[in-house]
Amino acid sequence: MSTTERPRILVVGGGYVGLYAARRILKKMRYGEATVTVVDPRSYMTYQPFLPEAAAGSISPRHVVVPLRRVLPKAEVLTGRVSTIDQDRKVAVIQPLVGETYELPFDYLVVALGAVSRTFPIPGLAENGIGMKGIEEAIGLRNHVLEQLDKADSTTDEEIRRKALTFVFVGGGFAGAETIGEIEDMARDAAKYYPNVKREDMRFVLVDAADKILPEVGPKLGQWGLEHLQKRGVEVYLKTSMDSCIDGHVVLKNGLEVDSNTIVWTAGVKPNPALARFGLPLGPRGHVDTAPTLQVQGTDYIWAAGDNAQVPDLAGGEGAWCPPNAQHALRQAKVLGDNVISGMRGFPQGQYKHANKGAVAGLGLHKGVAMIVFGKMKIKLKGRLAWYMHRGYHGMAMPTFNRKIRVIADWTLGMFLKREVVSLGAIENPREEFYEAASPVSAAAAVKPSAPAEKAKAS
Repeated sequence: MSTTERPRILVVGGGYVGLYAARRILKKMRYGEATVTVVDPRSYMTYQPFLPEAAAGSISPRHVVVPLRRVLPKAEVLTGRVSTIDQDRKVAVIQPLVGETYELPFDYLVVALGAVSRTFPIPGLAENGIGMKGIEEAIGLRNHVLEQLDKADSTTDEEIRRKALTFVFVGGGFAGAETIGEIEDMARDAAKYYPNVKREDMRFVLVDAADKILPEVGPKLGQWGLEHLQKRGVEVYLKTSMDSCIDGHVVLKNGLEVDSNTIVWTAGVKPNPALARFGLPLGPRGHVDTAPTLQVQGTDYIWAAGDNAQVPDLAGGEGAWCPPNAQHALRQAKVLGDNVISGMRGFPQGQYKHANKGAVAGLGLHKGVAMIVFGKMKIKLKGRLAWYMHRGYHGMAMPTFNRKIRVIADWTLGMFLKREVVSLGAIENPREEFYEAASPVSAAAAVKPSAPAEKAKAS
């Protein structure tokens, strides 16, 4: 018996898998066959491979996100969180942005919470670190870096300048290498407009615990990427990690100590910890344990895919698991959507199988690495051609025709117009100036100046 007038398919998460699975279900579903409900704390999906370019100003931040309500007009989109799942009653507890929690019954469940930044209990990291998992962080990083150039240009204090112009990135995978490549590019361009700041004054540091960077593209291309960044003046320290960064004082395990206002953390991801409250079978690293059909082990009405799922890699052989990347997430979502429809209609489930097609990475304008797989043949590219492959692949993978055109328009304009180097740091506290103007204290101070004793007390 259905828990609602018609079956409800509850999609927890509006990222890659949540968005694409919901679209697939709505496309395959007959009119009125079921209600599709998507729950996510944000009302938009973020295309994460474009975050480094958004941080560097090559793509407008609005064009990197896809509004869920616009793309899923036939779905019910709830802005909030699923705090717990009661599998016996088939009920989810929803925590909306405002107001009291409430229960939402469902018949079929899709778990697509994705991943969060994998962090460690490093002193000072929570207070000083900057992540790169969301568009908000990309915008914040861009404004922060340009603000550091403003600070360095306006002061004669060498200690302040040195700390402002030192940028530390922890993590040498796709996110870390692409972000430091894009940010270094942006800072190099921006320095042309600062009379007291040169590229030689800046210090870029990349740290990784592994013995190589960009492992996704193979050892040779990874080595080329490493040497390329070093030629651009980036200091790369491998086989080491960060011990602490209290008050911006970075201490590495290899003994290096630097002071920096900018500490970017891109050292991997982990499944969303909220999964622990759903009562689902989890793998050793916290992923939802699924069958090749993407059904959660031991259930016939719950599916999971993407970064929060442990999906067997049938193309990789026995014991292999699909890596947490966009290539797999987008394809898993389609199989998952088809299987939800099949499960609802009582048909057999299809298995997910996808052979790796390669990997692409951009390291700034006209710079990149790419490994393209055709059957048993691997084509390795580097430099400008790889950068074209990077943009071409992700341009096609970007959801919706609307966003594809907007991203391509940004790239096209970037060929003819100079990069914007304006810091909008005040956007993080947009009401501060108005509050100061409207504050009774400010008004009183404008009418009656403070006495010398009051000034001393206030300072």
